[in-house]
Amino acid sequence: MIDPPASSRHIPAQSKPASACRVWSCNEWDPLEEVIVGTPWGARRPTPDVSTQFLLYPDRPLDSLPDEPFPQRVIDETEEDLSRFCGVLASHGVTVHRPGPHDTDLRYSTPDWAAHGFHTYCPRDVLTVVGNRIIESPCAMRSRAYESMAYRSILVDYLRTGARWFSAPKPALRDSAFKSLSAGKRIPHDEEPIFDAANVLRLGYDLLYLVSSSGNLLGAHWLQTVLGDEYTVHCVEDTYYGCHIDSTFVALRPGLVLCNPARVPREKVPNVFRGWEVVYSPPMANSRQGSDWSIASDWIGMNVFSISPSVAVVDQDQGPLISLLEKHGLDVIPLPLRHARVLGGGFHCVTLDVRRRGVLERYGDAL
Repeated sequence: MIDPPASSRHIPAQSKPASACRVWSCNEWDPLEEVIVGTPWGARRPTPDVSTQFLLYPDRPLDSLPDEPFPQRVIDETEEDLSRFCGVLASHGVTVHRPGPHDTDLRYSTPDWAAHGFHTYCPRDVLTVVGNRIIESPCAMRSRAYESMAYRSILVDYLRTGARWFSAPKPALRDSAFKSLSAGKRIPHDEEPIFDAANVLRLGYDLLYLVSSSGNLLGAHWLQTVLGDEYTVHCVEDTYYGCHIDSTFVALRPGLVLCNPARVPREKVPNVFRGWEVVYSPPMANSRQGSDWSIASDWIGMNVFSISPSVAVVDQDQGPLISLLEKHGLDVIPLPLRHARVLGGGFHCVTLDVRRRGVLERYGDAL
């Protein structure tokens, strides 16, 4: 038997003072105090297999998918942009952490497949924070199976201060999981829980869970069992099948949600937003960022990150969106993220808000 660290020996977790735990975040907008920001170093395209094809390139032949590092220029310019972003966060009093080295060239295998890594650019995709819980997700892409290891020393440190750390069952990700249920509806089969953390949008006691190519219904069920009766996981179905939720719905503050006009007709706005002001994003202005093998669509420009209910970081190219947010009372910090489409992540994707100053509440008048 291994003894626990001396600092926690014989102390029940629930008796620890709340101030000792550095992990607390239960929505997308409360004032930010601590965050993890990803890194592009070592980024390469994911292994060209059925999981990559299913999630990213469903209309391309499997044998045509690229298998190479991202161009060094993309990596260097992205790190310039992220370093500037980190400086802005620090100037607002936010503690910033970055992941350690992670060799994406290393290959790993199961009895069913082999793969190499992807990147550590988007911590939002592999980790989520709900209250004082950190949850490692059972990612849908094989190349992400061990991506959370890049954050391991940070997670251990949070565990020592009282955080509750959960890791979903490691999915087998057999070929059979990626056989589409019907044309246009790419959802991994419910053989096992599968979901990326970025399928989840946190609204206090209520969480939206996007059922899509990167998250199945069994994944939502597993998340509900971990969170217990205190929270409610609401599945969003028949809305968008192309991966994550945070370029479809952006909860800016209590009572204000930004929606994607190409994906969410007004009658499809989830009931959790009843009583909220629903505003629709203007068309995106960043098509020039893309390439033939871009991971994200133009709508990654909607990927806004809130420092507080009144301050948001937005892609500086998105002039019409910036004007819309300012019209609704937000102070916008425009910053560059030149290769958001190519690498597959905007400002919300490249962050994991670990600590926000606020309390757990219920929002909306329909729940």
